[in-house]
Amino acid sequence: MDFVEAKGKTVDEAIFKGLEQMGLSLDEVEIEIVHEGGKGIFGLGKNAVVHLAKKQPVQAEKGAPEAFLSGLFERMGVEAECAAVEEDEKALKIEITGKDTAVLIGRRGDTLDALQYLTGLAVNKGREDYKKIMLDAENYREKRERTLEKLAKRLANTVAKTGKPITLEPMNPYERRILHATLQNHPRVETVSEGEEPYRRVVIRRKRRES
Repeated sequence: MDFVEAKGKTVDEAIFKGLEQMGLSLDEVEIEIVHEGGKGIFGLGKNAVVHLAKKQPVQAEKGAPEAFLSGLFERMGVEAECAAVEEDEKALKIEITGKDTAVLIGRRGDTLDALQYLTGLAVNKGREDYKKIMLDAENYREKRERTLEKLAKRLANTVAKTGKPITLEPMNPYERRILHATLQNHPRVETVSEGEEPYRRVVIRRKRRES
């Protein structure tokens, strides 16, 4: 049953009766209050009337990610546009351009990552086949990757010389993987991740000599 009209002495009672008829919970329906009840003509009581409709799963359609992001940009009050630049069955890459891209990137890409996460949730809602969403702006992802690679090599040289481990600031899993991959074949240092998300950090330390 996808739709019912329910009546009761109060709106709450009418909604409860409708949910019972449909066999659904409150978060599974859309509710329209037709009449709140109260006294009618000659002081006679008048029932509350509500319409309950089952929520339908949202299927991601072509253009849906861009429309979702455009709506977010409007609510945030930023001037930006987005367009799909690469797409296959498993992934969709979207490029953001415009006046306020710096705001959308945020500190160390935090805002961009949050937008990417929210867009992924919206696009994959109701889908059986998960599609990965990748957002970029002003080529930030590649620039950040190059910066982390340079940082890893510089700090590795410091650790190799001093013997003292260095613990970096918390990073997301993607950025930690870049550090690990950059130094995985280094002859004198190694990397490990320590701590719990979202405060997990990479530690660069000198390799232990084999006895």
